[in-house]
Amino acid sequence: MTQVRIDAVAMADVAALLRAAARAEVMPRFRRLGTEAVRTKSGPLDLVTDADEAAERIIAAGLRARFPGCVVVGEEAATADPALLDGLADADLAFVVDPVDGTANFVAGVPVFASMAAAIRRGEIIAAWIHDPVGDDTAMAIRGEGAWIEVAGGGRRDLRVAAPAPVARMVGAVSWGFMAEPLKGRVTASLPRLAAVVGYRCAAQEYRLAASGHLHLLVYNRLLPWDHAPGWLLHREAGGFAAQFDGRPYSPLVRTGGLVCAPDRESWEAARAALALV
Repeated sequence: MTQVRIDAVAMADVAALLRAAARAEVMPRFRRLGTEAVRTKSGPLDLVTDADEAAERIIAAGLRARFPGCVVVGEEAATADPALLDGLADADLAFVVDPVDGTANFVAGVPVFASMAAAIRRGEIIAAWIHDPVGDDTAMAIRGEGAWIEVAGGGRRDLRVAAPAPVARMVGAVSWGFMAEPLKGRVTASLPRLAAVVGYRCAAQEYRLAASGHLHLLVYNRLLPWDHAPGWLLHREAGGFAAQFDGRPYSPLVRTGGLVCAPDRESWEAARAALALV
């Protein structure tokens, strides 16, 4: 396909698509899900609902119509066919999509969930969107051009990560559930070294909080691209620093090795040491 530039118009179009899918398929089901509309995938904590599947169909169709020839890798489609992930490395333009991140919260009636998308060109993340259906605003980022939040009416505010702080004053979202021992034991024993630890069961909202300066630290172990590609770019363009546990740069093509996000490199080093991640 001809190389497509993700400009302001394209950013607005994708944001509008996420909003439309949320309004059509997600919010009408919020706190109205019947038991037949909720299913498990890999285990009892990995849920999918009719809202996830219906919203993903709308988003995928809309992206293909707006960007002819693009590759779309949705969470639910990739769960059914993991080979879809292989298309991200070489595609001139691909999108990863999580139609409802925080599905467990959505099922429980907790208003902490979001819709996520990222544009990827030959393995490099070039644009990101995290739409909050409850607040009806969208956090967005373009590689090299900053990060911001826009509300439905067009108001905009730029995003900036928190100022660096000593580890003892850091507030972080640390996801240790998918860590194997002995790493899990080391990390959980080290959590009191932080000022506070929160867990929203929604990476999308945690990334939004970090990119807007309300969390200092994010730690994740499992790296599925639809969960982290959008938030990683949002955090980076808001001024933050992120790398895998061993210091390698993050890539949407990797799914292991963990990820730490902090306000700057020094904060990242200090947090990684304090949490015994190496």
